[in-house]
Amino acid sequence: MADLITRHGPVPLPNFFPDATYGAIRATGFEDMEGSGLTGLVMNSYHLMNRPGPKAIKAMGGLNAFTGFSGPILTDSGGFQLYSLIRENPAYGEIRPGGIIFRPDMGREKLDFTPEKCIQAQFQYGSDIMMALDVCTAPDDPYEVQKRSVDLTVAWGRRCREAFDTLTAGMRGQRPLLFGIVQGGADRDLRIECGKRLEEIGFDGYGFGGWPLDADGRYREDVLRYACEAMPDHKPKYAMGLGRPEEIVRLVKMGYSLFDCVIPTREARHQRLYVFKEGEEIWREDGKFYAFHYALDERHARDSRPVDETCACPLCSGHSRAYLYHLFKIGDAQALRLASAHNLFFYGRLMERLREGA
Repeated sequence: MADLITRHGPVPLPNFFPDATYGAIRATGFEDMEGSGLTGLVMNSYHLMNRPGPKAIKAMGGLNAFTGFSGPILTDSGGFQLYSLIRENPAYGEIRPGGIIFRPDMGREKLDFTPEKCIQAQFQYGSDIMMALDVCTAPDDPYEVQKRSVDLTVAWGRRCREAFDTLTAGMRGQRPLLFGIVQGGADRDLRIECGKRLEEIGFDGYGFGGWPLDADGRYREDVLRYACEAMPDHKPKYAMGLGRPEEIVRLVKMGYSLFDCVIPTREARHQRLYVFKEGEEIWREDGKFYAFHYALDERHARDSRPVDETCACPLCSGHSRAYLYHLFKIGDAQALRLASAHNLFFYGRLMERLREGA
């Protein structure tokens, strides 16, 4: 698949964007991504809206200038976070045809979050890839809920597109990209309908919408497949929020080409580091092409070897397993930084191998 071209550089596909929710990667810095092969980041529109706010970010020159990150930045719409809070407790607000009414303190104060405001905020951020506002659902939600989600997602997608076109009119140079989101739950026909209607509007790429787990926490690969089938093959397909190594392998085979997840840095903070198994085929869907290095395992206390001799990350190129064990034992922040950098390098190498074999 051809590279995704953005204002801050190309994104070779398939690719993985680490989550930098508030404009920072947890426990590590952007410089630790250098050389990893990962080129972009995902930031959270809703959380940035709260702190420091779109106006403050715009005043600083946009997210790239504000954070010092020079690569492409994708911002989500913020709709998923609002949906999650409202689903958990309806006192937080409601979803209306015009947009999302959100009450952050469950009181009189309210945020009227419309498709137009969603796009305006992402322009204030200076995002390279923007996501249209959608209505999220869970796979087990009834048909009526899924149908309403599709209808509102398409209607809001059209309004996002119109706001986007207005703000890019007369813009010089490379414009940002706008992705639509395919909803429909576990109903294949609704997914196909949503995809067709969104493609009539026209977007630069498409994202998986909804929750990939059922009420019992089971992974719903069928739901992901329906959404993938609904997206045009000549556009990037974004598996939003998905990112375990074995999931990525399966999803690349399915047709997805862009991923994001908190998993690599979260696992690192819990002393779990990814290591490729020598000689194992990368396209194994069972995940047995990699193993975990448990940093606090006692056997590493006097081990002078790097975590992975084939890895060029800051940890493996300069420190031993014993030293990482020591850093975690004493609670030094460097342990989190080095472990996080290692897992990002693992994901960069995974993406490179997938691109080579695609």
